[in-house]
This record gives sequence, C-alpha cells and structure tokens, in this order.
Amino acid sequence: MPHVLRAAHGSWTMMPTVARNIPSLFPFLYPQQRSASILSGLSDNPAAYHKKIRRGRGPSSGKGKTSGRGHKGQKAHGKVPQGFNGGQTPDEVVHGVRGFDNQFSVDMKPLNLEKVQSWVDQGRLNPSKPITIRELAKSRCISQVKDGVKLLAKGSEKLTSPLHIITSRASASAIAAIEAAGGSVTTRYYSPASIKRVIKGKTDPIHSLQSQIAIPLEEPRGQGHYPIRLPDPTGRKDIEYYRDPAHRGYLSHQLEDGQGPSLFFKTPGSGEGVARKTKAKAASAAENRIW
Repeated sequence: MPHVLRAAHGSWTMMPTVARNIPSLFPFLYPQQRSASILSGLSDNPAAYHKKIRRGRGPSSGKGKTSGRGHKGQKAHGKVPQGFNGGQTPDEVVHGVRGFDNQFSVDMKPLNLEKVQSWVDQGRLNPSKPITIRELAKSRCISQVKDGVKLLAKGSEKLTSPLHIITSRASASAIAAIEAAGGSVTTRYYSPASIKRVIKGKTDPIHSLQSQIAIPLEEPRGQGHYPIRLPDPTGRKDIEYYRDPAHRGYLSHQLEDGQGPSLFFKTPGSGEGVARKTKAKAASAAENRIW
C-alpha cells in the first residue's frame, strides 16, 4: 500500500467513533456511492429481453448466408400467401365453406364421477371439504379449463363418498347420483378470467355478492380474505340457468314460490291480465269525463 494511502488508512482508523459515524448521521451531506462491481452485474429480469436475430451477418451468427431461408425455391425467393396450393384451384373454392362458428357456445371441461371418486380413493381430494374448481385444478383432476367445468354421471355406480361439489354446470343424472350418496351439488357462474384467478388463489371460489351458498363443511372466512371479488352473471341465459332450482343454481333463492327461472316469460297467474288492465283503464277514463 502506498505511504499516502497507508497514512490515510491509519488516520481513519485512529479517528474517534463519532467522527466516523458522521456520514450515517447526516446522509444528505454525502452522495450515494456504489462499487463498480455492482454496476457491472446489473441485468434485466429473466426472459424480459429477447435479443434480435441478425440475419445475413456471417456464418458465426447461425443465420448467415441464406438467412435461415434455405437454398432456392419459392420460399427463399419471396413470400407464399397462406393457403396457396401452387396455382391450382384453392380448396375453399372447390369444396366450399360449410358450417359456421357458434359465437354463443361455451367450452365446458367434462368431469365424470368415476374420476372424482378415484381421486378421493387416492387421497388427492378431501371429501370432508367442499370441492371447487381450485381443488380440482390443484389435484390435477382437471386442466386447461376455459369456460367452466361440467359434472357428468359416467361411472356413478362407483360413487361411494358423500361429496359437496361446486361446479359451473352439472347433468341431472350426476346431481341425482351425488344426492343419493348423501352429498350436494351447487352450480355457480365463473367467467374465463375469474377461473384463472380462482386457481391462483386470488378469488373466492364459492361466494360472491349475490350468492347465499350454505355448505356445512365450509370453514368461515374473514372479510377481505381475497383481493378480487368473484363476479356474478350479467347475461340473460346465464342468469336463467343459475336461477333454476333443477340445475341447483346458486341464484335459486331469488325465486318466489311458484315463480319460474325465466326473465322473459311470466309465470301463469303471477300478474294481472291484459284484459283486466284494459277494463280498469276504461273505467278510470269514464270517471274523468266532464260530460
């Protein structure tokens, strides 16, 4: 160590403790200092930066000479339109376009009772707690759920455990089989975005603002346990499905005695008839006449 630095180092070590703690007492007087090793080790998050492919810059880059296009041919010399068959008549012209895509269809993940019972026997599902989409996804009983899960009755003769299942939809035979075994089925609405949040644990898989689901095996949860609220249906078809007691919908408590789940058709005898309204209107108009 040079004499000047050694002397400076010795004088710093011989300083009183108060003098050495001055930078910590008054940090605004001393600018922040960082080692050069920290600056040289800075990097972005993993997979946040994708290096641009430089084509035609020599063989060492891996994309030199032919730039990844290969030797000769139509794809090397120019672009090929999608569906181009080499000049012959396209397939959609020869055979035509048939059918259509139903924009109102939903992609439900099928779930059979025999698979649920098999997961219970293996210990991968706990029958003493409510089984929701989150439990089914975490146990790998289902995967790649898009619009929801529909419970089917295949293998219902193998069902022995009383299960309390909450799914998007359920068939009538599946509902009958589970209730015969001492369990219960509740169907509730899930949007595609809420399904992802439920699986990640960011949304309550059971309760929402309009739900009154009573499950005896459920543990009480405090307010604010989940950061994002579970949505309720807004479309007419979804509302009518989950208002139907035959589907064990979670909105069936909104119906009065004798009322149907439809929002368009009124239940017979639930309101005044058109003829009765017309007679009452005519009578009131007759009373208001001056002559």
